Amino acid sequence: MDRAAKQELVTTLHDVFKDTGVIVVAHYAGMTVAQMTEFRKRMKEAGGTVKVAKNTLAVLALKETNSEGISNLFKGQTCIAYSSDPMVAARIAVKYSRENDKLVILGGAMGSNILDSASVKALADLPSLDELRAKLIGLLNAPATKIARTIKEPGAKLARVIQAQASKSEAA
Repeated sequence: MDRAAKQELVTTLHDVFKDTGVIVVAHYAGMTVAQMTEFRKRMKEAGGTVKVAKNTLAVLALKETNSEGISNLFKGQTCIAYSSDPMVAARIAVKYSRENDKLVILGGAMGSNILDSASVKALADLPSLDELRAKLIGLLNAPATKIARTIKEPGAKLARVIQAQASKSEAA
């Protein structure tokens, strides 16, 4: 890489570190090209990105960002997974690391919060925004459904009594 390309990469990474919702740093030593391609594909389909950058360039890009505290994670063969949605990068990276033991989650950052590997895994296990909305709607609909059922029940009871009487008189 020439000097201009390095500067471009540092600038790009700096913007990424400033603007993304979550950053996950992982070791990928021992992964094949096919495995790394699969990891990148899954991340892209979910709306995230995986980038492999030289550690010194990544540390330079971290300067003057909220995520500067994760610079100590950049040792060895590291890759960066990031997404604007805080759940996506963590969820895909953790899921893939469970399937492939060569991808080891080191930690990450969410805004100015520094996350260790356990925190990244806990973040990945949280329900998504859509799941939380569905649960909330279900909780809001439950009382209305119960009220409607309670109001409807006396009429249904009366209809069953009349039906029973009608079938009793038909049988006689």
